[in-house]
Amino acid sequence: MIPLQLTLEGLYSYQERQKIDFENLTEAGLFGIFGSVGSGKSSILEAISFALYGETERLNARDKRTYNMMNLKSNKSYIEFDFLNYENKKFRATREFRRNSKNFEDVKTPTVTFYEWKNENWIPLEHSNAEKLVGLSYANFKRTIIIPQGQFKEFLELGATERTNMMKEIFSLQRFDLQNNVSVLNAKNRSELDQLEGQLKGFEEVNEEQISAQKEELKTEQQKLEEVQKVFKETEEKYVKLKTLKNDFEILHQKKSDFEQLTQQKSEIDILETKTELYDSVFRIFTPLVSEKNKLAKEISEQQKSKEQQFKILQETEIQFENTKNKLSAIQPKYEALHQSKIQENDLSLILQMLKFSDEIETLKERTKKGSEKVKEVEANQKLIQNKIEELSKNAELLKPKKLDSNLLLNVGSWFSEKKKLTETLQIQSGKIDSKKLETGKIHDELKPFEINPETFKNDFKTQIEALENQKKALSEKRNHLEVQQKLAHFANELHDGESCPLCGALEHPNIVHFDDVNSELNEIQKQIEQLEIQKEHIQKQLLEIEKILDRKKIFEEQLKSEEESLKQIQNNIDEHLKNFNWTAFSPENQNDFEEKRQQSFSIEKQIDELNQQISSEQKNLDKERENLDSYNKALEKFRLDEAKKEEQIKTNEANLKVLQWINYKEKAIVEVEEIYSKLSKSNLETEQNYNQLIKEEKEISPKLAEQKTIVHQLEKRISELEKEISENTNQIEKALSEQQFSTLEEVYQILAQEIHVQEIRNQIQQFRIQFETLKNSILELENKLKDFSFNDEEFSAIENQFKTFENDLKTANDSVVKIATEIERLEKEFKKKENLLKDLALLQKRAENLKIMTNLFKGAGFVQYVSSIYLRQLCDHANVRFHRMTRNQLSLQLNENNDFEIIDYLNEGRSRSVKTLSGGQAFQVSLSLALALAESVQTNAQSEKNFFFIDEGFGTQDVESVNIVFETLMNLQKENRIVGIISHVEELKEKIPVSLNITKDEERGSLIEIV
Repeated sequence: MIPLQLTLEGLYSYQERQKIDFENLTEAGLFGIFGSVGSGKSSILEAISFALYGETERLNARDKRTYNMMNLKSNKSYIEFDFLNYENKKFRATREFRRNSKNFEDVKTPTVTFYEWKNENWIPLEHSNAEKLVGLSYANFKRTIIIPQGQFKEFLELGATERTNMMKEIFSLQRFDLQNNVSVLNAKNRSELDQLEGQLKGFEEVNEEQISAQKEELKTEQQKLEEVQKVFKETEEKYVKLKTLKNDFEILHQKKSDFEQLTQQKSEIDILETKTELYDSVFRIFTPLVSEKNKLAKEISEQQKSKEQQFKILQETEIQFENTKNKLSAIQPKYEALHQSKIQENDLSLILQMLKFSDEIETLKERTKKGSEKVKEVEANQKLIQNKIEELSKNAELLKPKKLDSNLLLNVGSWFSEKKKLTETLQIQSGKIDSKKLETGKIHDELKPFEINPETFKNDFKTQIEALENQKKALSEKRNHLEVQQKLAHFANELHDGESCPLCGALEHPNIVHFDDVNSELNEIQKQIEQLEIQKEHIQKQLLEIEKILDRKKIFEEQLKSEEESLKQIQNNIDEHLKNFNWTAFSPENQNDFEEKRQQSFSIEKQIDELNQQISSEQKNLDKERENLDSYNKALEKFRLDEAKKEEQIKTNEANLKVLQWINYKEKAIVEVEEIYSKLSKSNLETEQNYNQLIKEEKEISPKLAEQKTIVHQLEKRISELEKEISENTNQIEKALSEQQFSTLEEVYQILAQEIHVQEIRNQIQQFRIQFETLKNSILELENKLKDFSFNDEEFSAIENQFKTFENDLKTANDSVVKIATEIERLEKEFKKKENLLKDLALLQKRAENLKIMTNLFKGAGFVQYVSSIYLRQLCDHANVRFHRMTRNQLSLQLNENNDFEIIDYLNEGRSRSVKTLSGGQAFQVSLSLALALAESVQTNAQSEKNFFFIDEGFGTQDVESVNIVFETLMNLQKENRIVGIISHVEELKEKIPVSLNITKDEERGSLIEIV
């Protein structure tokens, strides 16, 4: 991953929006981020981690993370991070969260969006999973890309399992974790093997001998079948002839019986045929005439009813038309006088307007009078306010010379504040030194119980351990000798004549050696060895504990020295600050005098501000009065214009009067004139509406009346036509009755009431006649066929029994042949299957052996651990290239049998020791070497052109020479396409690094970033 740019706002100490352009920094290969303690250097790394993963090192979700991360002066936090991933693709991660305006401590859940740069645009992604883009989990991101402050040694001190999991993720070692795959294959093979073995159990009796025996038996049964078939064929011919003759006699008998039944039914069929033909003839002739008669009767009844209804409507319409004509004649005179009445109505309307204008003119005159008085009052107020403003301005001018310069007060106040801070810092630093001295004293007390010489204690402990080892070695040799003796005693006791010796193979044993029982002596030696192990472990624990105490003592002593130097620097800063006091009006030792004068100046400034506020207030009042005066003058002018317009309108209306005179209504009340106008207007409207309504009704009723007369006339005409049609229908019916020789129509109704289905009955009659003739002809044919034959039941029964017997014998013989042939076919197929199954069994058994070997190889992720150990050893080799140079070939890193890191100390005969025994500086050196080696391996694995990682602090533990070596190592990384960012407060590094960011913290604006 390569960072491109980072934007921060409202995060930790970053109040204002700040932007870091990493492209300019990464071009240098090595860059730094410097600033004092607490300035916000590490917050940059926290911002990157949080933007990508939503996680931070300092805070977790339970710590009210969003509230504590947000700047206390901000209501919004925003992070925007652009980067290149291992595929050289450009991505952006943004996170934003806001404070609840109603609850200061309630900060809403961050909104997160990831983007990808495509086609010159940022395209939002559907997920926010940084692990997919970066290729690392958050835990491994901290170990290989951004290494937080105080956790540089984490990878070095990880347990074997955690380190293996980390290597699996970084180098995709899960591809070597084949345990599940092998387990699945093994289970599948075992299942197939069990299934195959189960199948083979069903083939135990299938063999070549059984198949041969079945074939011999088949030949015998086939000979029997041929003999039976010959006898059966002869008998079958006789039986078929007799059976055919029997069937013919039976059929002839049955047909004669059926013919007798049909002969009996023939007379009934003849009657039915006559009845059906009569019904068909009557139906065709009379049904149309009767239907027409009924239809005409129904229609003439309906027309009579309709005529009565329409005639009634005609009478009502004639009455309504006459009433309308009478009303119209009555209203006609009033309607003719309507024109003159409307002129009078219009004159009254104009007079009403004139009366209203006259009242409004009187009102305007009154308002004009009152407005003139208000204008004079406002002009007087303006003069009073103007005089008050002039007096307040004079008082403010008198106070200004007494106020001190604000810049002077600000500078002196800042000087005293800085002095206070330096004094407090001095006290805090003195407290830190006292604390470190107290810690150093406690560590000295912890060493007293051990009573050791700090210079020689390691050699003393080493001598003790070597002595214990020698004792243990001697006891182990003695134990081995006794165990051999015990084993020989066991063999000797097991020797018997005639049985071979397990060592030499001889069958005779003339001189058997006898040994004493050594079990008790072996147990005693084992106890002594275990006791020596306990002593050795106790000494090693003591040694480790003492080394830890001494390391802590060294750290505290170094910290105490650093704190004392800081105290000296603070004291120098105080002295330098005192020299900068150059204001003669104040004393550097008398801050109270300065505060009194500043308060007096503030009081005067407050009085001036109050006077200015009063002046401003009065000025607003003056402006308001001026606005009021303008408003009143404009209103007076409007009143005068409105009065003139209304007088002109009265004259215009008077000129437009046609009937009435203005002088007759000038003194009347508006209410009285309105009442006259309302009555006249209402009367005119009613007259016009009534007349128009009657005209409309007359126009509507007149066509209706004519239409209704036409309807009644048409109905009368239709009734006359129907009566004529009924008469003709009656004549036709009487003629048909006469022709068909019926006396009345009732006889026809009786015949039609039978409802005979003519076509269906005709079909039945035809089928009967066909069946009758067919059966008659068939009987004649059979009689001619059988006239020369006779049939004997006893002879037929004997032949039939003989036929069934031979038929059963044939079936039995045939079944036996088929059964044996089928069994032979089955056995041959089963034998073929058995051969194939045995071949498959051999293959599966061979595969099972191979899978067993693979299961043992990949069991418990052992192969992954093995591959991981190879990667770790390669890391060690790569890390040692730089670690040797940093430690001047005094130390080396290696992996022990448990895949844990150990240190080889060449100053102590190349013996190994735990990495936990390293000093702080040495731990930083080996951790840095490992981090560089890990980054190099990650780059090679990802096939990326460049790689990058951050180092947060760590240089404070190095001496000057070590810093130079480490720095030289980092500079050489540029040749290897490595980019390293260093976060530190060590000033010596700042001078060496070509480009860097400087973080400063302003009290008002928060942390600020500048490129140096």
